[in-house]
Amino acid sequence: MTGPSSTAGAQGGDRPLGPAMRRGWRRRCPACGTGRILHRYLKVRDACPDCGTVLHHHRADDGPAYLTILITGHLLAPAMLMMWELWRPAPWVMAVTLSVLTVGLALWLLPRIKGALVAIQWSRRMHGFGAPDPETADA
Repeated sequence: MTGPSSTAGAQGGDRPLGPAMRRGWRRRCPACGTGRILHRYLKVRDACPDCGTVLHHHRADDGPAYLTILITGHLLAPAMLMMWELWRPAPWVMAVTLSVLTVGLALWLLPRIKGALVAIQWSRRMHGFGAPDPETADA
């Protein structure tokens, strides 16, 4: 779809996606890269503590969880098969090992994916992030 987009906002085009996603993955503000985007484990701050960018517009509800499950499953399913083919451990050893790996990987990925999704929304000016940038609004 290349028609007019309500997500791009009336003010200017999209912001750079790559740097915003890297900053979001590091759980930093997509605008400045220094302020922490998450308060606690998964709670997105209302605004960046360093640059003041408003972040409460995000709509990263279930998306990060779905992507975390997808990635975790795709990484650990081959690991499970390789583990079985190479070592043939007892079933309880496999269950315990893979359960710990699954929970650990999911807990590590979830806040990073949430930060990246919020950064994508900010970059594409989605869900209320379409306000003009403070540095370009004065010009």
